[in-house]
Amino acid sequence: MPIYEYRCKSCGNVFEKRLSFAEVDSKQNCPSCESGETSKLLSLFNAPGVQGGSGSSCSGCEGGSCSTCGE
Repeated sequence: MPIYEYRCKSCGNVFEKRLSFAEVDSKQNCPSCESGETSKLLSLFNAPGVQGGSGSSCSGCEGGSCSTCGE
């Protein structure tokens, strides 16, 4: 089952849900505030050969050389 990311429009919480393709269009409630006002986010994975992906675990910079990566 794919993992989908959502953002709560009420409290700003970003959360993940593992859903089947049949469930993806159903309303997802925020686990923090229980609001049903959520939107699905576009998620990209970080992998070598993917534009913007360096293969490092850092997603805060390009090329893996910033203070958030510790590299």
